[in-house]
Amino acid sequence: MHYDPIKRTLGSFFNRTPRLRILFYNLLDILLLRSWHIRKALRQWSQERGGKSADALDAGSGFGQYSYRLAKLCNGGHVTGVDVKDEQIADCNAFFKRLGMADRAFFEVADLTTYRRPNSFDLILSVDVMEHIEADEAVFANFSESLRPGGLLLISTPSDQGGSDADEHDHDGQVHGFIDEHVRDGYNIDDIAQKLRRAGFSRVEAAFSYGAPGHVSWVLSMKWPISLLNVSKAFFILLPFYYVVTFPFCLILNWADVANSHKSGTGLIVKAFK
Repeated sequence: MHYDPIKRTLGSFFNRTPRLRILFYNLLDILLLRSWHIRKALRQWSQERGGKSADALDAGSGFGQYSYRLAKLCNGGHVTGVDVKDEQIADCNAFFKRLGMADRAFFEVADLTTYRRPNSFDLILSVDVMEHIEADEAVFANFSESLRPGGLLLISTPSDQGGSDADEHDHDGQVHGFIDEHVRDGYNIDDIAQKLRRAGFSRVEAAFSYGAPGHVSWVLSMKWPISLLNVSKAFFILLPFYYVVTFPFCLILNWADVANSHKSGTGLIVKAFK
């Protein structure tokens, strides 16, 4: 299944005005469980810094959802967003210029396997990016080099406990996961910690996300709707009614996933400290 076309369709609709786009960001924050976990970690990071100014890198900035949040959290610092897609970089630069925030966030096309800015950032955020990159250890080394001493790398990525639905097969018996652009089925929690330590990080904290409640929420809020939209775009008409029914349950499930620790889960939240 492919969700890039779905994202582009939604993005083009909500990109009509800055207010619509910010509304879209807020909807994603509420709906997407990974955003709940990321926002919790960012709040903790901001509190621990005591309001100090910070410079941040959004490594794989995409539609700019997290760059927008970081620009508000960095207390006068600067956000750099990088992505491999030219059109998304141009779109984000234009959007932040329209908001009057071009002095707080700038976006550029970059390949994370070669992107390195020594001692430039206090925070690097990587949300659902590393599962797309084969040369992950090179990226981790670049992140370590680019952070200032005491800096934090925050990663959200699928785990090897089924985060890509890698065990799904089509009618021909071929593997066909929900996200078929991934270069790996997900990270083993110990393996990613070891890779980060080899890259130069002094301390790594890794925890499962998308435990039992989170997985059910993901199926209800993302997997089923996107599966139906891949069958027919006509489902866009029914989507609001679908979410009216399922949304309250998803909120409860998301809260339960963030509030509790999990022995296993289909996602990982990883903090690596320089």
